Amino acid sequence: MKTILPTKDEARALLAEHVTDTYQRFHAEMVGRAVEGYAEKLGEDTHLWWLTGYLHDIDYDLHPNLHPGPSLDWFKLWGYPESLIHAVEAHAIGFNGFTQKPETPLAHALLACDEICGIFYAYQKLNPVPWGEIKVSSIKKKFNEPKFAPGISREHITNAIIGFNISLDDHIKNLIEFLGALPTPDTN
Repeated sequence: MKTILPTKDEARALLAEHVTDTYQRFHAEMVGRAVEGYAEKLGEDTHLWWLTGYLHDIDYDLHPNLHPGPSLDWFKLWGYPESLIHAVEAHAIGFNGFTQKPETPLAHALLACDEICGIFYAYQKLNPVPWGEIKVSSIKKKFNEPKFAPGISREHITNAIIGFNISLDDHIKNLIEFLGALPTPDTN
C-alpha cells in the first residue's frame, strides 16, 4: 500500500499545530528546502525529502528533552515511510539518548543540513543580505568561530558532512543555492 504523504500546505498546517516558536517554524522551512535541494541534485523523491526536512523537529517545541521520540511515534501512527522515520531518528544521534546512525542518503542529507542551517540563520540575522548573496567564505568563517552561535555543534556538522561525502565548501555553496529563494526571516 502506497503511503499518502501530506501536501506542503497540509504539512505546514500540521507543523503549526505543534510548533509555536517562530524560529523553529523558519528552521523547518530552511531544512526542508535544503534537503529538497539535495533530492533534486541526487534525483531522489523531492517531496519526501522536503517533508522529512520540514517535519524533522515537529515535536521539539513541546518535547525538547524527548525529541525526536514523540515525533517518531506520530510518524508511525500517521503511516509515514520508514525512510522518513529513520532519517528523523538518525538526525538526533548523540542527543537525548538516541544512537541510531544514518544509513540512507536521506538520513545523511538531513543530518548534514540540520545544524548548519542554524549557522546560516544566525549569520543572516546579523547580515541581512538575501540568502543567495551570502558568500561561502562568510559562512565558513563563522563556522570556524566557536563563539558564533555557540549552541551549534561544529563536530556534529563535520561528522555529518563526512558521512554525506561532501566537503564543507561544497556543502555551503549548495546550501546558498538551495536557500536562495527563501524570504528574509521575521522571527524577532
